[in-house]
Amino acid sequence: MTADETGTGTPAPASAGAAGAGNTQGAQEVRPQLGIQTQYVKDLSFENPSAPDRSPEAERSPQITVNVQVEARRLNEQTFEVTLQITADSRHEGKPVFLVELSYAGVFNFIGIPENAMEPALLIECPRLLFPFARRIVADVTRDGGFPPLLLAPIDFLALYRSRQAELAQARERAQAGEAVGAEARPPEVEPVEVVPSADGGGGGGD
Repeated sequence: MTADETGTGTPAPASAGAAGAGNTQGAQEVRPQLGIQTQYVKDLSFENPSAPDRSPEAERSPQITVNVQVEARRLNEQTFEVTLQITADSRHEGKPVFLVELSYAGVFNFIGIPENAMEPALLIECPRLLFPFARRIVADVTRDGGFPPLLLAPIDFLALYRSRQAELAQARERAQAGEAVGAEARPPEVEPVEVVPSADGGGGGGD
């Protein structure tokens, strides 16, 4: 019987490979991960002021304006709540037909994501995951209100994020320009002049 068979000999080289596999597994565990814990309706409002007197044309060809906003707030070090806010305002000949206001949120876990990638992930990837569910809710509530289901077109959250960043940059530039103009408009500071009274106490005036 050899030493290896009795278990008293030198460990086989395979153990080094196992250690390497363990290191690889550890490296995989710290890879950037984005996971969703839960998702839910935070607020939902549907107004149907035109019922039951709306005309068939109002149902077939309304003018619909859709506004989308994304908000995010930190819950703890690795967890964030992201809220997708959708407003759909329908009008016909200037009169309101229906109004949908939906706030749909999700709680997301961020593991190993660099700080400089956090904001794009929150405002692009997270709402992209939430949108299909919010879209279904909007379609269901408009159908239940007696209208054809409102099927929202896909939203380019990357373009929405870039547009928002451009607006913030312009606002900062305007604020800085306003500060510069305000500084130019202020009169230059003048050293105070000390008035020394004359010897006769008349302040230097008179004949």
